[in-house]
Amino acid sequence: MSPETHGTDDLHRLEHDLLRWLVQRGLEAHNEAEVLDGLCARLVAGGVPIWRAATGLDLLHPLIDARGCRWLRGEGILKEDYGRRPGNALDDDPEWRASPFYHLLFASNAPELRRRLEAGYRVGEFPLLDALRDQGATDYVAFSIGHGARFGRVSGLLCSFQTDRPGGFLERELDLLRALVPALALAFKSITAVETTRTLATTYLGADAAARVLDGAIARGMTETVRAVLWYSDLEGFTRIADTVAGPALLALLNEYAETVVTSVHAYGGQVLKFIGDGILAMFPLRGDAAAAPCARALDAAQATLSGVDALLRERARTDRLATDVHVALHVGEVLYGNIGSPDRLDFTVVGPAVNEVSRIEALCRSLEQRVIVSSAFAAEAGPARGRLVSLGRYALKGVRRPEELFTLDPDA
Repeated sequence: MSPETHGTDDLHRLEHDLLRWLVQRGLEAHNEAEVLDGLCARLVAGGVPIWRAATGLDLLHPLIDARGCRWLRGEGILKEDYGRRPGNALDDDPEWRASPFYHLLFASNAPELRRRLEAGYRVGEFPLLDALRDQGATDYVAFSIGHGARFGRVSGLLCSFQTDRPGGFLERELDLLRALVPALALAFKSITAVETTRTLATTYLGADAAARVLDGAIARGMTETVRAVLWYSDLEGFTRIADTVAGPALLALLNEYAETVVTSVHAYGGQVLKFIGDGILAMFPLRGDAAAAPCARALDAAQATLSGVDALLRERARTDRLATDVHVALHVGEVLYGNIGSPDRLDFTVVGPAVNEVSRIEALCRSLEQRVIVSSAFAAEAGPARGRLVSLGRYALKGVRRPEELFTLDPDA
């Protein structure tokens, strides 16, 4: 459809249809790129000569700082995530600071920026626009919208549209884009809000607990009894280290060790439930009566943790940084799993005598000079993995009536 044939009435009908479509996609879609792709395809089909479009938004994500989507006629959509950097390092990126989006956000403080790229265009203002002009673009318009409700450092949506038609956009086409952009921003915000909620819940609660909370398990006292392999680990001599090491170095040490442990636990199907100072509480749920497989996976995770810590010890020694060892205890028992706390401050975790017992077992690691100790209940449930264990003898555990036989990894197994 040529600019002469799509009149005001045609654009009004297109606007009505696209607004309804954007609202529907905001309610149903799970991918921002799919929304931008569909919008651009529908605009082109309706006679609006979009050649390229781009969006950018900040994400509240532990690993991703921002997300961009780019659409190009004839090539489709590309979604790109930008990894999180220390502090606000993205603001120091020369390419970002020289972009129209940065200018729109921090320099002009205006909701819209337009540059005609044909006669009279001033080369050098924005390197991106120079490049787009060389590729055939004739007009560029960008919008900044939706910054009222903050959900991250940059709260709204940045989007731009370019055309390669001689003469650029018609004014009524720009009016159409202005009418559509708020609905596009709302659709994007709806999609990213769901993703952000799931990401943050999983990051802070763990995958299984997050899934339960998001499925509605949010009332205090909503728990269930589960049988699981329980894991408790901490660092050797951490109290002494904390008294002698400066805060930033201590935090770096904790993070490196925690990454080693958590990576190992997750790799073998475990769920990290809580960080308690330098301690980590995790579990490997038992399904039915088949305890042998989770016990074997927990031993695999323990051995992977030891290997990872050994590598960390070597690296820290090479760079003359403080290092220490890790202790791991494993036990099998029943626990209450769910919401515990006050009405307005809940924790989704496990409680019960078995949790206390696994922490008591871990406390013996130093005196018994063992990196890994497991309970007799664990050994009894371990199935073929029992052959990887060797007895340490019977020991009294604080708070436990009778002495219990304990086991460790057999170095000759």
